[in-house]
Amino acid sequence: RKFALPVNSEHKATQFRLFSIASPHMRAFHITWISSFACFVSTFAAPPLIPVIRDDLNLTSTDIGNAGIASVSGAIFARVAMGVVSDLVGPRLTSAGVLLLTAPPVFCFSVINSPTGFLLSRFFVGFSLANVVASLFWMSSMFSDSGTANGFALGWANLGGGATQLIMPLVFEVIHHIGAVKFTAWRIAFFIPGLFQTLSAYAVYFLAQDLPDGNYSELHKSGDKQKDGFFKIVFHAFRNYRGWILALTYGYCFGVELTTDNIIANYLYDRFDLNLTSAGTVAASFGLANLFTRPGGGVLSDIIGKRFGMRGRIWALWIWQTLGGVFCILLGKANSLGESIAFLVVFSIFVQTSCGLTYGIVPFISLRSLGIINGITAGGGNFGAVLTQVIFFRGTKYTTETGITLMGIMILCVTLLIATVYFPPWG
Repeated sequence: RKFALPVNSEHKATQFRLFSIASPHMRAFHITWISSFACFVSTFAAPPLIPVIRDDLNLTSTDIGNAGIASVSGAIFARVAMGVVSDLVGPRLTSAGVLLLTAPPVFCFSVINSPTGFLLSRFFVGFSLANVVASLFWMSSMFSDSGTANGFALGWANLGGGATQLIMPLVFEVIHHIGAVKFTAWRIAFFIPGLFQTLSAYAVYFLAQDLPDGNYSELHKSGDKQKDGFFKIVFHAFRNYRGWILALTYGYCFGVELTTDNIIANYLYDRFDLNLTSAGTVAASFGLANLFTRPGGGVLSDIIGKRFGMRGRIWALWIWQTLGGVFCILLGKANSLGESIAFLVVFSIFVQTSCGLTYGIVPFISLRSLGIINGITAGGGNFGAVLTQVIFFRGTKYTTETGITLMGIMILCVTLLIATVYFPPWG
């Protein structure tokens, strides 16, 4: 069979042509990053509108903190499950399924009338973040330089966390300007991310395929792909300590990113007396840095891997993530808006590049259980977000700026675990 891109013996593309839509490799790339982008938009659509929503629903700081925790907690186990399902039935059906199942809770924001309803909506929408596991599996199955492919796919997906900080306030302002009262306008605004996510699910199902050679169901029937058993896949994944170490450290790069997406707009609004649109615009700079930061991490991992091997990839991750912790501490210590913006931008560069560097290593942990290893690592990101928000940003024990400083210290401590990762073939 002929492909538009040069391929290796497994028919994985050996080149990554960003602006191509050639099927199946680049088409899968573009469809998967757009669908995961939709999930991030949906999951973090509420935080930039919190100043309006809290007045409508009478939310306390504890209610807001609990909802933020709920938005990322459900995906911890959902991401592990997504890894198993991806291994068994392929990323296409897995991705389309989770997108369709989590779209209705997005629309439910339009009818909630209590703090409990707000928390439940954020909880169930947050399951959509598990879609990134299917994306990671997909890119690792389609490209030989998986660090680059994963970096771009997940980096551009994560842009949704920043873009929604711009999109939702603007949509709200337009609807409010047209004539809707503000307590109705924010509810109508949620139809935009809900519709976007639904349409992306159909694109995944009808326009993409699982592997370069076809879909899982076809390859299983023809005998071209062996069907592994559930327990065999789980056993090989769970016994590999490297997956668990990277899950913990990923909790303090990607998990910190999720936490920041949840808190930063409201923090800027309250501390520096910004209006809703201005706070959202500044907060968006954090997530929008993913346009180049996470892809840059994937590319950097592949370049360093070719020059210094696996040990080079590991040390690069430790250096970048440690610097992310340093600038997180400085962000918490900043006393002016200008300082906060500067440290926020630099912090975003290092912490998001670390996410790309992590997934330059993950595909080498276990080829046999690639999906579930992706799921364990990705679930670790959500676990870190939950733990951080429970300890530092729930209730009134710590001010937000103190919580940010302590979060930076946690990054420094947890990142030390990277030194224990060892690959016998490479070091």
